Amino acid sequence: MGGPLSPVSLSAVLLLLSGGSCSGKDYVLTDVGGLGRVFDGIGGLSGGGATSRLLVNYEEPYRSQILDFLFKPNFGASLHILKVEIGGDAQTTDGTEPSHMHYENDENYFRGYEWWLMKEAKKRNPNITLIGLPWAFPGWVGRGKNWPYDHPDVTVSYVVNWILGAKQYHDLDIQYVGIWNERAFDAKYIKVLRNVLDKVGLTHIGIIAADGDWSIADSLLSDSQLKDAVQVIGAHYPGTRTVSQAVKTQKKLWASEDYSTFNDEVGGGCWARILNQNYVNGLMTSTISWNLVASYYEELPFGRDGLMTAQEPWSGNYVVESPIWITAHSTQFTQPGWTYLKTVGHLAQGGSYVALTDGRGNLTVVIETMTHDHSVCIRPPLPAYNLTSQNATFQLKGSFASIVELQVWRSQFQFKTKSSSFFQQLSPLKLVNGSFTLHLAEDEVYTLSTIRTGQKGSYPAPPPSARFPKAYKDDFNVRNPPFSEAPNFADQTGVFEYHVNLTDPGPHVFTLRQVVTQRPVTWASDADQTISVIGDHRWQNVTVTCDVLMEAVGTAGVFIAARVDKGGQSVRGAKGVFFWVFADGTYKVTTDLAGQTVLMEGKSGTGALAWYTVSLTVKGQSASGTLDGVALWNVAVTSSSKSGWAAVGTRAFELAQFDNFSVLAD
Repeated sequence: MGGPLSPVSLSAVLLLLSGGSCSGKDYVLTDVGGLGRVFDGIGGLSGGGATSRLLVNYEEPYRSQILDFLFKPNFGASLHILKVEIGGDAQTTDGTEPSHMHYENDENYFRGYEWWLMKEAKKRNPNITLIGLPWAFPGWVGRGKNWPYDHPDVTVSYVVNWILGAKQYHDLDIQYVGIWNERAFDAKYIKVLRNVLDKVGLTHIGIIAADGDWSIADSLLSDSQLKDAVQVIGAHYPGTRTVSQAVKTQKKLWASEDYSTFNDEVGGGCWARILNQNYVNGLMTSTISWNLVASYYEELPFGRDGLMTAQEPWSGNYVVESPIWITAHSTQFTQPGWTYLKTVGHLAQGGSYVALTDGRGNLTVVIETMTHDHSVCIRPPLPAYNLTSQNATFQLKGSFASIVELQVWRSQFQFKTKSSSFFQQLSPLKLVNGSFTLHLAEDEVYTLSTIRTGQKGSYPAPPPSARFPKAYKDDFNVRNPPFSEAPNFADQTGVFEYHVNLTDPGPHVFTLRQVVTQRPVTWASDADQTISVIGDHRWQNVTVTCDVLMEAVGTAGVFIAARVDKGGQSVRGAKGVFFWVFADGTYKVTTDLAGQTVLMEGKSGTGALAWYTVSLTVKGQSASGTLDGVALWNVAVTSSSKSGWAAVGTRAFELAQFDNFSVLAD
C-alpha cells in the first residue's frame, strides 16, 4: 500500500545523531556478555473451541486470502505457530469440535476442519510449528468419570493416536502436545505420556504443561523424572509476568494462550504490549493468541476475539484487523531460533523494547509505547503507565556496531480521531557511529531491522458485509467443501455430522446425524441436550422446517427451534421456542433448551425409526407447529426470548438424523 515515506516526512520522527542524545535516555543494544533466551515464535490458536468453524465454508478466493493474511510469510501476520484443539466432542467455549474417536473402537482422522487448517498453514509456511491440546475427551476416555487421569494409559493412547493419525493421514508432524487445557495437571499422566511418545518413536515431540498457571514449576523442581518429561512450561494469560520457580527450572517459558481481546484497535494495542512485555517482564519466548481468527457467530462468547474477523462465509466478507499488522511487526523480521538480546527492557517514559538476532549479523528491534487507557487486555489487565512522548537513543555495540542502516516500519494508533495507520514502511534509517534516536509518541509500534523482506500484503476488498440469508435450505446432499459438518451449523453440545444411509433407497440417503451417545469428559458446562445453531441471532419472525428421525426408542426425542439466544459456555441456559417430538408418541413446546418451561404438550403419534416433517413458525408473540403438514399446536410465547438463531437438536446424547432443513425469516 505505497512505498516508503520520503526522508522529509521522517524529520519529526527520526533524529540522527553522531553518538549523542537529546533530552531522552540512551539504551544500549549489544551481545557483549552473552545473549538471552532463544525465541520460539508467535502463534494463533484454533480451538477452545470451534473458533474457526465458519472459515471452512468461505468460497474461493476469499478463503485462501484469509489464510494468506494469517500464515503466508512476509504478507500479513506470518505466524510461526499454529496450535489446534484435539477435538473432544464437547463444548469448549464457542462450540464443540469432533473427536477422531467418538467411541473406543472408532477411529476417523478426517472429522472436523483442524486437519485441513494445519495443512493449509503448512502449505504456506512449511516451517510452521504445529501444536495439539485437548480441552475435552469423549466419555469413554473417562470410563464413566469426568476425569481423564484415572486411566492414564487410555487417555495417553487416545492423544498419541491423534498425533500418529496426523502424520499417517495428512503428513503433518506435530511438534508439541499439551495435557488438558486449564485443568489440574497429573504428574503420573505426564510421565506415561512421555514414555509412550518415546516408545513409538515420537521423541521429538515436546510436552507443554500445564496450559494453566505456573504452579507446575514447583513439581518440576522437586521431581526430576517429571522435569525430564516436560519441555515447556505453558501459562495462560500471565499478565506478562512469570514466577521465580518457573525461571529456576530452566525450561522454555511460554504464554501458551494469551490476548483474548476484542480485535478493534484497542485489541491491537493490547497485543502490542503483550508481545514485547511477555519477554521483557516474564522471559516468555513464545506467545500464542486465543484465538487465531474470529470465525464463529459474533454473539457467541468472546465474539471477535481473534487476530482478524471472518464470520460471514455467506457474503464472503472478512476484515483484516489491527492485530494482524501488530503481529507482523515481530513475525516478519524474526524467526524461531533467533535469540533475544539481554539488553531489553522498559523505556523511561513508558513502553518497552526488545531486540533479537539470528547470530549471523541480523538484528531486529521492536518498540511499543502503548498507553494503559487504550490497551487493557480483557484478562487480565496489564499495569498502567503514566506514559509520555519521549526521545530514545539506541546505541548498537558488540557485533552490531557496524550496522549502518535499518529498515523501519511503524504503526500509529489514533484512538480519538480514528485515523490510525498500521505497518507502514518508512525510509531506511542511516545510523551514525552505530547510534540512532527516535522520537516516540504515545501509542506507537516501531520495527527497526536489517531484514529487508517485510511486506504489507493486500488483496482487493472482499464483498461487503451482509446478514445471513433470510431464506436458507440444506438437504445435506451437496458436500462442498467436503468436511464432516454441514456449512454454517455451529454445534454447541453434541456433534452433528454428515451421514450416508447406505441401506436406504428413499429420499433420506444423505442426512445430518447427531453422533455423540455418551456425555463427554467436559471442559465447560455442556447442556444435557445436544444442539446445533444456525443463522442470524437477530431473527425474530421465522419458520423452521426439518425432516427428523429418532434412532433410539423409549424417551428419545428431537427438536427444532427458533429465537435461540445463547450458546457456548452459556448453552445450558439457552432460551427460545423449542418444538419437541418424542419416540413415545408425544410432543411438547418449551421456552428453554432444558425443556422445563412447558407451554404446551400432547399426543403426536411419533415413534422411533420413522421420518417426520416438523415445522415451527414464530411470529411476534405467537408460535405454531405442524407435523407432516398438519397443524398440531398454537400457543402464545410472550415469555420466550425476543430473537436468536434457528437450531436442531436431541433430548439427550442419542443418535438422531435431520434432513431437508430450511428456514425462512421475515
